[in-house]
Amino acid sequence: MNILLDTCSFLWLVADSRELSPNARRLFAEPANDVFLSVASAWEIIVKNKLGKLPLPEPAHDFIKNNRIRHQIDTLPLDEASVLQLSRLPEYHKDPFDRILICQAIAGGMTILTPDTHISSYPVQVEW
Repeated sequence: MNILLDTCSFLWLVADSRELSPNARRLFAEPANDVFLSVASAWEIIVKNKLGKLPLPEPAHDFIKNNRIRHQIDTLPLDEASVLQLSRLPEYHKDPFDRILICQAIAGGMTILTPDTHISSYPVQVEW
């Protein structure tokens, strides 16, 4: 299974937070699953960190890269096919970062690992 981490899922995973569900932990740990962090999530983390809404223990660019490598999470670049999905996406969810993750999951046939129930309104596989 190809799993796309929601931004909060990535942050909770690297912090070993209690907020990460047992199923999310199991799916992340399953060796057969390939796990990805979108560049859109990296962008969101950097934006929130610069605004003072997301304190990090090190500069955002180091935090993202170091934790992605430490946890063997692949980078998911943003491609045209994913962006073009936006024109077909209903307006159920307003968050632009989540909307692009939804588009990437649709375009790539990926499962989004997220606690966000609004995302399940879209034609995308969601696990939590």
